[in-house]
Amino acid sequence: MSIKAIVTIPPYAPFIREVAKHPLVSGLRLNTVMPVKGSLEELLKRLNTETKSTGNKDLWIDLKCRQLRVKGYWVPPYTEIRVSHKLHVITPVKAYFSDGKESATIVEVDGDRLITLEGPSRVIGPGESINIIDSSLSIEGYLTDTDKRYIEAGLKAGIKNYMLSYVESREDTKALLPYLNDANLTAKIESVKGLDYVDKEWNNGPRLMAARGDLFVEVNKPHEIIRAVEKIIKKDSNAIAASRIFGSLAYSLEPSCADIGDVDNLLRMGYKTFMFGDDICMHRDSIISGLNLLAAMSEKYEKVI
Repeated sequence: MSIKAIVTIPPYAPFIREVAKHPLVSGLRLNTVMPVKGSLEELLKRLNTETKSTGNKDLWIDLKCRQLRVKGYWVPPYTEIRVSHKLHVITPVKAYFSDGKESATIVEVDGDRLITLEGPSRVIGPGESINIIDSSLSIEGYLTDTDKRYIEAGLKAGIKNYMLSYVESREDTKALLPYLNDANLTAKIESVKGLDYVDKEWNNGPRLMAARGDLFVEVNKPHEIIRAVEKIIKKDSNAIAASRIFGSLAYSLEPSCADIGDVDNLLRMGYKTFMFGDDICMHRDSIISGLNLLAAMSEKYEKVI
């Protein structure tokens, strides 16, 4: 069993090549909510060159698709919050921020405009994830305008590796066909509807990812994340475990006992590829520490480095 890692990388980080050279790293992920300057095509060409030069590793573009993101800044007390998609949902309903730690009550919806009764006592900023956990929720469209710009730039840069957020049906996995019919896709499972897709529709389709950042917030009860993650790896033995990996390293280079136990549990389930999320990937030391820790933990399954 070969343990591998995919690492989120800030597009202008000076340590990209060093991270890509690590023996565990099979690829780098660009989160498309990160701010960039100038030509997307030139940026992607540079990142692709840096990634390939360290051993022909993969650059992945993470598209946001139907994931709800905040547009603009909204200062409390709120009267409205604009989001990345028009949507429909029966109100009143709760909207969650900060990995479910904060909430606001939506009393009316007007397209992409959420009218709120109250909300977190802080500024809500652009790019923040927002979760509305209700069976009546319907989000219009799939690929965003930003997604489409990245796909077009990726075509010119020769990139075919894409992660699709919030995959909930077989139709979602066909979103790139009008642009690129031979894309290498990873389907991020981040919702209860996504788990239904895994149960009822997935059949040797795109590689699955247990995207635990939003999935933990979206499952009906927090402890159901265990069953959800198990379901994904049982369905696709090549699935990726992503997000909430060694998050304590963002605050200290000594990992928490809970983080070590969490990753050990994922290894025991059979996960062989781990994707490090944004939280520990802003700094070189936290990334390298996470990679070295994963390597050390995986030694009892296989000698990695």
